[in-house]
Amino acid sequence: MACNTATCQSGGCYKDTDAEQQHPINEQNPSTNGVAPSEDNNHHPSNLCLKCKTNKSIAATAAAENGGRFCVDCFRGNLFGKFRFAVTSNALISPSDNVLVAFSGGPASRVALQFVHEIQHKAQKNFDASASRDRSLPVFGVGAAFIDESAICPVSSNEFDEALEDMRLIVTNLAPPRKKFHVVPIESVYSSDCCNGRDRLKELLNAVSDVTGREDLLVHLRMLCLQKIALENGYTKLVIGSCTSRIACHILAATVKEESTGSPLAWFMPNESPALEEGKLAERWDSIAVGGDADLEELEKQMDLKAEASRFFLEGRGYSLAADIQYVDARWEIPVVLPLRDCLMQELNVLCMLDSLKTVEVFNGSRVGINGLVTSFVKLLQEENPSRECTIARTAGKLTPFHFNKIPEADDCNDHLAIQRRQKKFNLKPNESLPPESFCPICSSPLNNSFTSVSGCENGHRSPEDFIATCCTSCQFQILPSEPSALGHFCSILPQQIVDQAKDGSCGNQRWLREQIKDCLLSDSEDGT
Repeated sequence: MACNTATCQSGGCYKDTDAEQQHPINEQNPSTNGVAPSEDNNHHPSNLCLKCKTNKSIAATAAAENGGRFCVDCFRGNLFGKFRFAVTSNALISPSDNVLVAFSGGPASRVALQFVHEIQHKAQKNFDASASRDRSLPVFGVGAAFIDESAICPVSSNEFDEALEDMRLIVTNLAPPRKKFHVVPIESVYSSDCCNGRDRLKELLNAVSDVTGREDLLVHLRMLCLQKIALENGYTKLVIGSCTSRIACHILAATVKEESTGSPLAWFMPNESPALEEGKLAERWDSIAVGGDADLEELEKQMDLKAEASRFFLEGRGYSLAADIQYVDARWEIPVVLPLRDCLMQELNVLCMLDSLKTVEVFNGSRVGINGLVTSFVKLLQEENPSRECTIARTAGKLTPFHFNKIPEADDCNDHLAIQRRQKKFNLKPNESLPPESFCPICSSPLNNSFTSVSGCENGHRSPEDFIATCCTSCQFQILPSEPSALGHFCSILPQQIVDQAKDGSCGNQRWLREQIKDCLLSDSEDGT
């Protein structure tokens, strides 16, 4: 597109190409800090940083939505600004918090740990400098946790020990205040007996035949393990390194899983696993194309189950999608926060390279099933258009969040002061007249209360059928065994936290209803006459 002004700074402008052809970049005299010398900046306007317009830009910021380019300093400042704005505007971290960072060693968790450390370090400097002034606001604590999955992911002991030592050095070498590093095996979700827990964990994962369901179950077990670490060590917030790229993949994957369990696509392949195999799906579409109107009419008959489709939609992953993509997720006992929600994975990789932030990949196996297909698909979209991931995340961000997608009200006066100063005002507020939210005991997805079952609450006894009724349809199709005879054994090898959540969730609505009508109930001393 032609440019009509001499001051145009837009990326992709035809002047960029012309300038590069007329004034090729001199690569014989690069700078030591990654920024090319700026002595000829007046002759290379298309290569200047869009923010400072002084230093040469780096080639990594093609990830920017506007096609803009930044120098090293401005690129880092922009990325840290996204993180800081998310923290301050949503009150993700308060002065009296004790924050646990989920640290896998990858770029996202490495940047999350670094940025949390920098905020803490600055707070500590301000606290030390205010000796003669008011020091009522303390400095929040920071720790890091690594989940050891060697019990289910084969890795050589030497390689694992080296990676673990590297991660320990990364955490301990950060400037004061000192940070604890926790290494906990994933089988600890069962008990302190590692051998027994390892055997039960392997048995549980082997009982899930669907590869996508097995991967989703493992994600939930990681979260249970992180919650256990946080509770046992006095942490008040859990920082997860989920970025825009990972959230975009989760959005599409949740949509696909919704389609595979709750829409006519499930009836389209009624005898197949919900994790639809790409080849079988393509064959079925080809058969319809060949069969013509007769097959289409039969398909329309299968699609004409509107009530059942509505039920599936309200209980599946689509209903809970809004809960998974917010800055705050307080459905857990320790609230989970996502300060990197507005950062792209490409940006995080570039920052690790520019700042020499060491990353360690231990369990870096490729994703499988629906999750793997969606990840590859989003990667292709991102290559075609660098703004695709941001567009997907922004579109899903228009969904109405749940009442637990904000920081709970704090009793501590310091927390209340910090939240009053910094917390972003939410339009959605909890309504005490509404019944408590019901969650799937396996994946913790919120369920529509219209379709949750409360059977088995009176006597405390729960059958496998009662447990199934408390699960979302995605878990019913992808994780729970399809054979009724295997359900009892499957429920017996689940971690106790999942079983307890199923019991509490099924009785929650009854407790709420009794609380609402307690003024109308007769007491034990009254005879009702």
